[in-house]
Amino acid sequence: MADGEPAVLDLADLRALRFASAGGAGGSPFAPDPFLVVAPVGPEEGDEDRLAAWLARQPCPVIGFPAKGAAPALLAACDVVLDDIADLAPIAANIRKAPLAAMTLVQVLRVTEGMPPAQALAVESLAYATLQAGPEFAAWSRANPPAPEKLIAEAGPAVRVARDGPRLELILNRPRSRNAMSVEMRDHLCEALQLVVADESIASVTLSGAGGCFSTGGELREFGTAPDPTTAHAIRSQRLPAALLLQCADRVTAHLHSACIGSGIELPVFAHRVTAARDTFIQLPELRFGLIPGAGGCVSLPRRIGRQRTAWLALSGRRIGAPTALAWGLVEEVVD
Repeated sequence: MADGEPAVLDLADLRALRFASAGGAGGSPFAPDPFLVVAPVGPEEGDEDRLAAWLARQPCPVIGFPAKGAAPALLAACDVVLDDIADLAPIAANIRKAPLAAMTLVQVLRVTEGMPPAQALAVESLAYATLQAGPEFAAWSRANPPAPEKLIAEAGPAVRVARDGPRLELILNRPRSRNAMSVEMRDHLCEALQLVVADESIASVTLSGAGGCFSTGGELREFGTAPDPTTAHAIRSQRLPAALLLQCADRVTAHLHSACIGSGIELPVFAHRVTAARDTFIQLPELRFGLIPGAGGCVSLPRRIGRQRTAWLALSGRRIGAPTALAWGLVEEVVD
């Protein structure tokens, strides 16, 4: 590697690092490179499963490359697997800007992978609350102080509800704000979903967004307005649309179009069926705020596209379009 680029560790390097750390942490969020990069090739010595378990305990993202002859168990233990070394630089830069959030993200994805979804939502919320009290979110908040007084006033309910016999239609209804998930919209969506959960005569539900896009995610002008992170976690424990969607997901179809950012993709993919217009694009930007997906994305996305692709979306901040979403299984159909 050229000067200044992170070292890529092979099997011999991993064994040496594991031995030097006495089986503890070989990586650190406080290191100049707060991640490990591995291309796990080399002579097999029968310890690959132990090395994989060690990698899965690292308090930092582990980025792997599927070099010829790489040990499958070690690649499976990585948080992200990249096909091209050129893809490493932007992810490495993002992790360096928010190493604590990056560490927390991969730890949450690891620990919740086989966990019941309702319990996994609680873990996600606790981790999110931890980061809300951390230095990375504080730095973003100082540069972007909350401004709820600047919210755009729009007519009508934040979520339109229309019923036709056994069918219910829910439409996010703040088009001038690009359907940002404000406290108002969250509460209206919870109320509508509580109706669905309670009324089994509702056989099918469609969820869509009015205006130019489905949703650009959390209302940034409200970020940091909760009294404290603990209270914010308590509120999420009682008023979380994702928790209600889990209880009625088998009756819900979500229709996506244009921007689906942050909670704008985290929530709809809990639905049993998701369709996307051809102009749909998807992005998880939370790392740049010093946060992780906190509307259920650490639970909903991995159960559709796997832990490694979810981590790639969150760590890279890259957008994917409808064709990629379809190929990955994030949506079932791309429609006109």
